Amino acid sequence: MSQSPEHTTRGLGRVMLWLGALALLGVLWLFFSERLEQRHNPNRDLSVTPGSGTELVLQRNRMGHYVAPGTINGRPVVFLLDTGATQVSVPAHLGEALGLAPGAPAQVMTANGAVTVRATRIDELGLGPFLAREVRGHLNPGMRDDQVLLGMSVLKHLEFTQRGDTLILRAPGP
Repeated sequence: MSQSPEHTTRGLGRVMLWLGALALLGVLWLFFSERLEQRHNPNRDLSVTPGSGTELVLQRNRMGHYVAPGTINGRPVVFLLDTGATQVSVPAHLGEALGLAPGAPAQVMTANGAVTVRATRIDELGLGPFLAREVRGHLNPGMRDDQVLLGMSVLKHLEFTQRGDTLILRAPGP
Protein backbone atom coordinates (compact mmCIF):
# COMPACT_ATOMS: atom_id res chain seq x y z
CA MET A 1 0.00 0.00 0.00
CA SER A 2 1.64 3.25 -1.06
CA GLN A 3 0.82 6.67 0.27
CA SER A 4 -0.65 9.31 -1.98
CA PRO A 5 1.62 12.20 -3.00
CA GLU A 6 -0.79 14.60 -1.29
CA HIS A 7 -0.43 12.72 2.05
CA THR A 8 3.39 12.69 1.74
CA THR A 9 3.46 16.43 0.95
CA ARG A 10 1.24 17.22 3.93
CA GLY A 11 3.49 15.19 6.25
CA LEU A 12 6.60 16.90 4.89
CA GLY A 13 4.92 20.28 5.35
CA ARG A 14 4.19 19.49 9.01
CA VAL A 15 7.79 18.45 9.59
CA MET A 16 9.03 21.68 7.98
CA LEU A 17 6.59 23.70 10.09
CA TRP A 18 7.87 22.05 13.30
CA LEU A 19 11.50 22.57 12.26
CA GLY A 20 10.78 26.24 11.53
CA ALA A 21 9.08 26.68 14.90
CA LEU A 22 12.03 25.03 16.68
CA ALA A 23 14.50 27.24 14.80
CA LEU A 24 12.48 30.34 15.76
CA LEU A 25 12.42 29.25 19.41
CA GLY A 26 16.19 28.72 19.31
CA VAL A 27 16.81 32.21 17.91
CA LEU A 28 14.46 33.78 20.48
CA TRP A 29 16.17 31.84 23.30
CA LEU A 30 19.60 33.09 22.20
CA PHE A 31 18.36 36.67 21.92
CA PHE A 32 16.62 36.74 25.30
CA SER A 33 19.33 34.87 27.18
CA GLU A 34 21.82 37.44 25.89
CA ARG A 35 19.53 40.27 27.03
CA LEU A 36 19.03 38.71 30.47
CA GLU A 37 22.78 38.23 30.93
CA GLN A 38 23.38 41.87 29.92
CA ARG A 39 20.84 43.01 32.54
CA HIS A 40 22.46 40.81 35.20
CA ASN A 41 26.03 41.86 34.39
CA PRO A 42 26.21 45.10 32.39
CA ASN A 43 30.00 45.11 32.94
CA ARG A 44 30.70 41.64 31.54
CA ASP A 45 32.48 42.88 28.42
CA LEU A 46 34.81 45.06 30.47
CA SER A 47 38.30 44.52 29.14
CA VAL A 48 40.84 46.22 31.33
CA THR A 49 44.30 44.84 31.96
CA PRO A 50 45.39 44.71 35.60
CA GLY A 51 47.99 47.38 36.29
CA SER A 52 46.95 49.46 33.26
CA GLY A 53 45.26 52.38 35.00
CA THR A 54 43.95 53.89 38.20
CA GLU A 55 40.17 53.97 37.64
CA LEU A 56 37.36 51.52 36.95
CA VAL A 57 33.79 52.57 36.12
CA LEU A 58 31.02 50.03 36.72
CA GLN A 59 27.32 50.13 35.87
CA ARG A 60 24.78 48.85 38.40
CA ASN A 61 22.73 45.84 37.29
CA ARG A 62 18.93 45.72 37.36
CA MET A 63 18.99 44.25 40.89
CA GLY A 64 21.04 47.20 42.18
CA HIS A 65 24.34 45.32 42.44
CA TYR A 66 27.74 45.96 40.94
CA VAL A 67 29.02 42.87 39.14
CA ALA A 68 32.30 42.77 37.23
CA PRO A 69 34.65 40.30 35.58
CA GLY A 70 38.02 39.72 37.22
CA THR A 71 40.61 37.08 37.96
CA ILE A 72 41.76 34.96 40.85
CA ASN A 73 45.22 33.50 40.39
CA GLY A 74 44.99 34.30 36.68
CA ARG A 75 41.69 32.48 36.15
CA PRO A 76 38.52 34.36 35.14
CA VAL A 77 35.76 34.89 37.71
CA VAL A 78 32.75 37.16 38.14
CA PHE A 79 32.85 39.39 41.22
CA LEU A 80 29.87 40.78 43.08
CA LEU A 81 31.11 43.83 45.00
CA ASP A 82 29.92 43.48 48.59
CA THR A 83 30.87 46.19 51.10
CA GLY A 84 29.07 44.17 53.78
CA ALA A 85 31.49 41.24 53.40
CA THR A 86 34.66 41.35 55.48
CA GLN A 87 36.69 39.17 53.13
CA VAL A 88 36.57 37.74 49.63
CA SER A 89 34.12 34.85 49.73
CA VAL A 90 34.69 32.18 47.07
CA PRO A 91 32.17 29.41 46.44
CA ALA A 92 33.89 26.27 47.79
CA HIS A 93 33.21 24.32 44.59
CA LEU A 94 35.47 26.78 42.69
CA GLY A 95 38.39 26.56 45.13
CA GLU A 96 40.44 23.83 43.45
CA ALA A 97 40.01 25.26 39.93
CA LEU A 98 41.20 28.66 41.19
CA GLY A 99 44.23 27.19 42.93
CA LEU A 100 42.94 27.92 46.44
CA ALA A 101 43.87 25.65 49.31
CA PRO A 102 41.34 25.20 52.11
CA GLY A 103 42.75 26.18 55.49
CA ALA A 104 41.40 26.34 59.00
CA PRO A 105 37.63 26.24 59.49
CA ALA A 106 35.93 29.39 60.72
CA GLN A 107 32.38 30.44 61.50
CA VAL A 108 31.01 33.47 59.60
CA MET A 109 27.67 35.23 59.56
CA THR A 110 26.04 35.55 56.16
CA ALA A 111 22.69 36.86 54.98
CA ASN A 112 21.50 33.25 55.27
CA GLY A 113 22.83 32.75 58.80
CA ALA A 114 25.97 31.18 60.26
CA VAL A 115 28.16 29.10 57.92
CA THR A 116 31.38 27.19 58.51
CA VAL A 117 33.92 28.26 55.88
CA ARG A 118 37.56 27.39 55.24
CA ALA A 119 40.14 30.17 55.33
CA THR A 120 42.25 30.62 52.19
CA ARG A 121 44.84 33.01 50.81
CA ILE A 122 44.50 34.34 47.26
CA ASP A 123 47.92 34.84 45.70
CA GLU A 124 46.69 37.31 43.07
CA LEU A 125 43.33 38.97 42.52
CA GLY A 126 42.59 41.21 39.53
CA LEU A 127 39.68 43.61 39.12
CA GLY A 128 39.92 45.91 36.12
CA PRO A 129 43.20 47.82 36.42
CA PHE A 130 43.68 46.81 40.06
CA LEU A 131 45.84 43.95 41.22
CA ALA A 132 45.96 42.72 44.81
CA ARG A 133 48.33 40.11 46.20
CA GLU A 134 48.12 37.88 49.26
CA VAL A 135 44.44 38.57 49.86
CA ARG A 136 42.62 36.98 52.78
CA GLY A 137 39.48 35.13 51.82
CA HIS A 138 37.48 32.03 52.52
CA LEU A 139 35.89 29.12 50.72
CA ASN A 140 32.16 29.09 51.39
CA PRO A 141 30.29 25.79 50.89
CA GLY A 142 26.95 27.60 51.18
CA MET A 143 27.45 29.50 47.91
CA ARG A 144 25.93 27.53 45.04
CA ASP A 145 26.49 29.84 42.07
CA ASP A 146 29.81 30.90 40.56
CA GLN A 147 29.92 34.55 41.68
CA VAL A 148 32.69 35.54 44.06
CA LEU A 149 31.83 38.12 46.74
CA LEU A 150 34.48 40.83 46.66
CA GLY A 151 34.61 42.02 50.26
CA MET A 152 36.38 44.72 52.18
CA SER A 153 39.68 42.82 52.38
CA VAL A 154 40.13 44.18 48.81
CA LEU A 155 37.71 47.12 48.60
CA LYS A 156 39.28 48.91 51.60
CA HIS A 157 42.32 49.59 49.40
CA LEU A 158 40.22 51.52 46.85
CA GLU A 159 38.32 54.78 46.86
CA PHE A 160 34.82 54.51 45.50
CA THR A 161 32.21 57.04 44.47
CA GLN A 162 28.65 56.24 43.47
CA ARG A 163 26.71 58.55 41.16
CA GLY A 164 23.30 57.30 40.08
CA ASP A 165 23.78 53.84 38.57
CA THR A 166 27.55 54.22 38.25
CA LEU A 167 30.30 53.22 40.66
CA ILE A 168 33.77 54.65 40.15
CA LEU A 169 36.65 52.78 41.79
CA ARG A 170 40.03 54.52 42.07
CA ALA A 171 43.42 53.67 43.41
CA PRO A 172 44.07 56.00 46.34
CA GLY A 173 46.31 58.95 45.65
CA PRO A 174 49.76 59.32 47.20
